[in-house]
Amino acid sequence: MLKGTGLRKSYGDLNVLKGVDIEIQKGEVVSIVGASGAGKSTLLHIIGTLDAPDAGTLEINGKPIYGKGRQYKSLAAFRNQHIGFVFQFHNLLPEFTAIENVMIPGLIAKRTTAELRTRAQQLLGTLGVQGRQEHKPGELSGGEQQRVAVARALINSPALILADEPSGNLDSKNAEELHKLFFRLRDEYGQTFVIVTHNQDFADMAHRKLVMKDGVIVQGSN
Repeated sequence: MLKGTGLRKSYGDLNVLKGVDIEIQKGEVVSIVGASGAGKSTLLHIIGTLDAPDAGTLEINGKPIYGKGRQYKSLAAFRNQHIGFVFQFHNLLPEFTAIENVMIPGLIAKRTTAELRTRAQQLLGTLGVQGRQEHKPGELSGGEQQRVAVARALINSPALILADEPSGNLDSKNAEELHKLFFRLRDEYGQTFVIVTHNQDFADMAHRKLVMKDGVIVQGSN
């Protein structure tokens, strides 16, 4: 469902990605590990269309995103429809309640408020925070905030979920619960997960673990 070939990215004189080839199948949970500066987050941002490669091609669901044959004029609209993001620091908007935060990507996609509220309530229930839906982020624990962020990533039913150190800001108990949650969500919703993490136990739970070093994948690409 995702294929990148020869992906390169530099920032000035710093070569971050040096020709990455990556292929991920539908329904996989794939972890990406490596030392700081190996290029993990840069690769994730390119896969998520948040940044463009200097060279190489990227296809998602067989559709060219970067390189020859690119079909999408608005990558923002593509992201909203096809990709969900979970970040280390949640990025919830403090002035909105939990359920309002979950609904925001759907509102951007111009779905109806009634439909979105029903879907958001369902997701918050699945994630075990339905009783906190009217609370603002400042009134939630770190684990609750991260579950709300996961619900937000799922609200438009994207085929691909990308997570960058999703448990990096959680204690060990909440981190373990989040890790198990990703696999349960994959089983229930059939989505594909690509997760950058420094947590080796979590990385080893994935179907495949890709190891990056000095801007390339050195292990686990097949």
